[in-house]
Amino acid sequence: MMSGLIEGLPDAVAIRCLARVPFYLHPTLELVAHSWRAAVHSTELFKARQEVGSSEDLLCVCAYDPENLWQLYDPLRDLWITLPVLPSKIRHLSHFGAVSTAGKLFVIGGGSGGVDPLTGDQDGCFATDEVWSYDPVVRQWSPRASMCVPRSMFACCVLNGKIVVAGGFTSCRKSISQAEMYDPEKDVWIPMPDLHRTHNSACSGVVIGGKVHVLHKDMSTVQVLDNAGQGWTVEEFEWLQGPMAVVQGALYVMSHGLIKQDKEVRKVVGSASEFRRRFGFAMIGLGDELYVIGGLIGPDRMSDIQPLSDVDVLTLGSERPTWRRSAPMTRCRGTILGCTLLRI
Repeated sequence: MMSGLIEGLPDAVAIRCLARVPFYLHPTLELVAHSWRAAVHSTELFKARQEVGSSEDLLCVCAYDPENLWQLYDPLRDLWITLPVLPSKIRHLSHFGAVSTAGKLFVIGGGSGGVDPLTGDQDGCFATDEVWSYDPVVRQWSPRASMCVPRSMFACCVLNGKIVVAGGFTSCRKSISQAEMYDPEKDVWIPMPDLHRTHNSACSGVVIGGKVHVLHKDMSTVQVLDNAGQGWTVEEFEWLQGPMAVVQGALYVMSHGLIKQDKEVRKVVGSASEFRRRFGFAMIGLGDELYVIGGLIGPDRMSDIQPLSDVDVLTLGSERPTWRRSAPMTRCRGTILGCTLLRI
């Protein structure tokens, strides 16, 4: 319980003062007094952050190395914060869905990306139904209600505060068309109408214009969820293949250059030559900026494949967008397994 946070101030006012302190300094605030520690771990503080307009958008990133570790990036201060290790029993959890809603980071499904060094076999579980959430208020991971169907390599998006998952592969590498929706307030999964087809390939999801779009690898058709969530329509899109990100409602694809894709119209907005030998990176929008994070740099005559912790940023709102470097990840490196935005 909080009491007497700041001498001479009512707690309701004091909590609004503390709400203006950036998230990365919260561990320092805790050291001041027991009452401040209680305040930092209270939902009241995070509500007050919204009220005084001091919520922050942080990037959440998980790479192949180290195993099951997430870091948060604070773009205003150009620094990385390391979270406690995800307590999943699955080694090198990968091919999962990563999204945030209701002020929490969610890690959904996936399977083991570990390989037995002696046999080359996949290490253990191919698809799980487990769901984890990280709560920045209490700064810990918690298991949540499991999905109806175990899955990996699937589409995962947030629509109107709820999480939509669709397609992918289930146990025994069987492709599935089932979709389901998660309500974070009630901690329940509700089945949704199936996708029309599975295409027996990995799929990904993006939200554009308030609609979930499910794209299967190497397919020109896109399945779009109607606004009421009653069913999927198949649309023909000549979308470019390649890493993609939505920035301020527009879709960008890294192809032969950075391309802004709008239905049938394509426009080159930036160079991509420096990423020609780079693969396995994440691409994500934050404000009017596009981030390219981590990955591997391909072999050349001089060196083998190298894992990267680099972060490159392009300000799309500027007159002549040019790439700049921001602080590299301090712990994570190599292939990026999950990347999403968290508002706290």
